[in-house]
Amino acid sequence: EERLVLDAVRNGWYGKQAYHYVETFEAEFAKYHDRNYALMTPNCTTALHLLLAGLGIVEGDEVIVPDCTWVGSTACITYQRAATVFADIDPIHWCLTPKTIERAISPRTKAVIVVDLFGNMPDWDGIKEVCNRRGIIMIEDAAEALGSKYKGVRAGKFGVGSTFSFHRTKTITTGEGGMLLLDDDSLYQRCKFLRDHGRAPRAYFNTEITFKYMPFNVQAALGYAQFQRIDELVGKKRWIWQGFRDRLSDVPDILLNPEPEGVTNGVWATALVFGRSHGMTRDKALVEIPKLGLPARPFFYPLSSLPAYPGREAEGRKNNPVAYDTSERGINLPCALNLTDPDLDAVSKGIHILLGL
Repeated sequence: EERLVLDAVRNGWYGKQAYHYVETFEAEFAKYHDRNYALMTPNCTTALHLLLAGLGIVEGDEVIVPDCTWVGSTACITYQRAATVFADIDPIHWCLTPKTIERAISPRTKAVIVVDLFGNMPDWDGIKEVCNRRGIIMIEDAAEALGSKYKGVRAGKFGVGSTFSFHRTKTITTGEGGMLLLDDDSLYQRCKFLRDHGRAPRAYFNTEITFKYMPFNVQAALGYAQFQRIDELVGKKRWIWQGFRDRLSDVPDILLNPEPEGVTNGVWATALVFGRSHGMTRDKALVEIPKLGLPARPFFYPLSSLPAYPGREAEGRKNNPVAYDTSERGINLPCALNLTDPDLDAVSKGIHILLGL
């Protein structure tokens, strides 16, 4: 990382070198995911926005999303003045399901953004069947799923387009950064045009007012260098997850990220959902765990419950009971790539103490 970033700082500003690492990273990242094209962006949120704009999602359209995810998965819908429709999640893998998508479809539905939450993979075959049958655009938010696979297909290959995040917390990081993966040539050309102020081929000649979602060479050099270590970095995430599974195997009635047959989980973050028998809630755990000198973070809150989406909670609780129930009993365990065996020991011991075991 230091070597390539330093090269970009010293040499990556002019002529063919100005976007050398951006273009190299894009090409190799697309090939790795069996996609035709990649566009790097400042972050995953802008990658999703670029895709919705390129697809022509506008005011009056509806886009279905899971109620439990980070707001970066859904903000792009509001940017386009379309309507956000929250759907329920599966109680085991915490992603959308074919049934929850089908229940949320209306005559105005144009697309669904399916999130590979915490690296978990949904029933992509079933979701694809629903989208094809109902004429809905399928989009994959793979921000948290680098290294995950579904029936041998890498996360990032599903839907008309897929997006990744290179935020400082992600498996590969550029500090902030994102990537949009596409197969369709015309959609790629449209998104590429929208990414940089609607430039025409000649300098300073703009044919539309669009966005400024360009990445920069130093950022890309860091991401490209990290990409060379992808097996090592995904392997460390899986090591953390397996370490928690082993250390908590004696704790009854809890659920960690699943890995069902046919799935490889990249496990960006290991989440833990307490079974009802423990009488433990997310909010109680967030109070008690820090008392043990340990970090604690919540499972994602249902977006319909947040002030950012006023007036949506009653509807969300009625329509998406699994999302509310899972969130109210879930926390995230530490997932940093510098975790050690003693760190896993300490956190796992803390969970035992929290549950009186």
